[in-house]
Amino acid sequence: MAAKEEGLENYVELCLDSGKTKVDASFGEILVTVEKLKWTIQHGERALRPEKRPSNFLMMYKHNEVRWEPLGVVAACVSWNYPFHNLIGPIISTLFTGSAIIVKASERTAWSSHYFTSIARASLAACGHSPQLVQSIVCWPQTANHLTSHPDISHITFIGSRPVAHSVCTSAAKSLTPVCVELGGKDPAIILDDVKNVPKVVSILMRGVFQSAGQNCIGIERIIAQKNVYPQLISLLETRIRTLRLGSTLEDPEVDVGAMISADSFPRLEALINEAVSQGAQLLVGGKRYHHPAYPKGHYFSPTLLVDVVPSMRIAQEECFGPICLVMPADSLPDAIALANSTMYALGASVFGSSTKDINTVVANVKAGMVSVNDFAVYYAVQLPFGGVGGSGYGRFAGEEGLRAICNMKSVCRDRFPAWVSTAIPSAVDYPIKNAGRAWEVCMGVVGLGYGERFSEKVSALWKIVSNS
Repeated sequence: MAAKEEGLENYVELCLDSGKTKVDASFGEILVTVEKLKWTIQHGERALRPEKRPSNFLMMYKHNEVRWEPLGVVAACVSWNYPFHNLIGPIISTLFTGSAIIVKASERTAWSSHYFTSIARASLAACGHSPQLVQSIVCWPQTANHLTSHPDISHITFIGSRPVAHSVCTSAAKSLTPVCVELGGKDPAIILDDVKNVPKVVSILMRGVFQSAGQNCIGIERIIAQKNVYPQLISLLETRIRTLRLGSTLEDPEVDVGAMISADSFPRLEALINEAVSQGAQLLVGGKRYHHPAYPKGHYFSPTLLVDVVPSMRIAQEECFGPICLVMPADSLPDAIALANSTMYALGASVFGSSTKDINTVVANVKAGMVSVNDFAVYYAVQLPFGGVGGSGYGRFAGEEGLRAICNMKSVCRDRFPAWVSTAIPSAVDYPIKNAGRAWEVCMGVVGLGYGERFSEKVSALWKIVSNS
């Protein structure tokens, strides 16, 4: 609870390093972290309780279970876009499983990461546990190899970009350390023609696109709309995006979009937008860096609306990770699904519409690790397993599956009634084998007894075992 209270009161620390607004910090940092804490407290013990597994005819006298046990020391290499949640989230899960953790935070959010770690360590001390169970480090990427290749690290959770993921996984392979890899996305939001309340949908899309200035791995990077709803959607988006206000929430509460982490991506974003326009896309709003009169050294990019985008454009394939709203027209439902699946990424997706049949068709056929129906990214707000496939990584964190993933999964098989029934090796197959022919008959009898389809087959198989033992 100490971490929860600190996070709620000290929103300044949530915004200072990352540049996000107070509202963005509330949704993307505090809300999801409190939910993770609450879910873990309410459901974590059940998720890690030994789980009974079924037996079979031959092993009916056995009791089978799976246990989830602590790994020891695990690591998490986390990105800068959510410096509080990305750091505290792995700490919550790891401590609950009984392990210790080293978190390698981004050098871009070094100050706030140190501060948030102190909250976790103080919480441990207040509860009578060693604060040494949580360690955080900040270093340059090339130095991190010492951590990611260390043989005493039992598991690594990586949140970041594809190029860095290749380096982390190569390093981890030296000690055969398993890695959960959560990379970026090019998440689509498919808008079907029968969607009922377009203004309501636009509000959700605005949050999905511009949350944390678009620096959101599950942010909506592509809006794919069928042709009947397409004009109204663009009209509403354009009006809303033109009115977005940039600035620092620490000095002006009336701000919609905060600063980006740095200006490093601005030349690439401007080049992608200009190239798309030269290939037929229409730039309706923004499209370039913004020189803020009050913050001349701030890293601001103009909220952008780019429409009539087609999959052959680079901007439709590459993750932007910025405040850029792309809208793509779709001729039909199959075309919308094909567009959604046209990139190497497959992290999250959304679909908006009324027809249950059409929505289910999208859910079943879109390539993604997570899908929200008539909403955006709500799967994370309820702690469903989080992760993607393809170019968006592998493995899951969050939820029951995520908690179990950072444990040693141990299978245990024991006698159900040890005083009365236990395994005895038939003499015909006891080493050293005395008669190969009789041994083979016993082996065939065991298979027939366990897997014969008819009762008469099982009786015949049992006789083979008895008569040759």
